[in-house]
Amino acid sequence: MLNRIPANKYGAAKTELDGITFASRKEANRYAELVLMEKAHEITGLERQRKFTLIGAQRDSTGRVIERPCVYIADFVYKDKTGALVVEDTKTPATRTPQYVIKRKLMLSIYGIRIKEV
Repeated sequence: MLNRIPANKYGAAKTELDGITFASRKEANRYAELVLMEKAHEITGLERQRKFTLIGAQRDSTGRVIERPCVYIADFVYKDKTGALVVEDTKTPATRTPQYVIKRKLMLSIYGIRIKEV
């Protein structure tokens, strides 16, 4: 059952589905589609909110962290029928920020993964 929660900074209404809170209704609907696809054996290994480290923590000569790591958190990660890893992000023009674009480029450069935007 979908429950709406107050909107976030991009105007999207947080949405609860099956006890999971999503950033938007669009993301919750995509999750429901992916769950059905997994049940139909079209995809496998569905994960939510998987972290990818793009730049590790930066430390000074004493080992103290002076810059936190830069991470990308994927909305969904799964394997398609061929076994290829798919990293998926639910995007709108408002959420396609300059920071996201840099992280998308780093994902391709570091991991060789092109993020699928839906």
